[in-house]
Amino acid sequence: MLLAAPGQLVSVSDLATDVRSSSMVDQAAAYPANHGGAEEVFLLHPDLVLAGTYTTLGSVDMLRRLGVRVVQVPPVNALDQVPEQIIAVGQALGREDAARKLVAEFQAGLAALAVDLPPATAALYFPNGYTTGKGTLADDVLTRTGFANVGATAGLTGGGTLPLERLVLAEPQVVVTSTPYPGASRAEEILSHPALAEIRKKAGISAASDADWVCGTPYILRAVAGMRQAREALE
Repeated sequence: MLLAAPGQLVSVSDLATDVRSSSMVDQAAAYPANHGGAEEVFLLHPDLVLAGTYTTLGSVDMLRRLGVRVVQVPPVNALDQVPEQIIAVGQALGREDAARKLVAEFQAGLAALAVDLPPATAALYFPNGYTTGKGTLADDVLTRTGFANVGATAGLTGGGTLPLERLVLAEPQVVVTSTPYPGASRAEEILSHPALAEIRKKAGISAASDADWVCGTPYILRAVAGMRQAREALE
């Protein structure tokens, strides 16, 4: 949506219309949504399909067998990889100039958000005690904004479970968690545990990860800005 020329984009994933996973819900409303089904995508007669490397792999395989050009875009695991992804999508769309302009804007924005402060401690904590450690985009956001990630110092690479006891012992200065989904979930019960409530109370600062944290688009700068603000608030 950031790079396509007018009339070039004919459909977006339904994930682009979900406020929990998309930073561009309003823009996505202008396009028909698809659900990743090979049949529905094929009937749109696309010249190109942009897909991820994990979801709807059966659809990707079928579309390729039907002769549709598919370019798969892997997840971004570091802020330095964001320009690479922008350029890759720009090349696939034949929009290299627009991609280079967007990269320049992103790099300028990232440089403007640089933090020169000693590391404070932050914990990413989600339903079921899930957290992310080294080699993840979220960890890089924390590192760039003056935080040591509790999950990374605990030895986690990628995603994993951090026992609440270890979180308590780490005494993070900032807790980053998610906004609860509507309804009720046993997985989310840990986020209302008294021990976690006490940690957040002592920290005094908590933040919520949202759609801006999910993908390697320029909107990740909003997550960086939010964590920079949280780091500066500790001074």
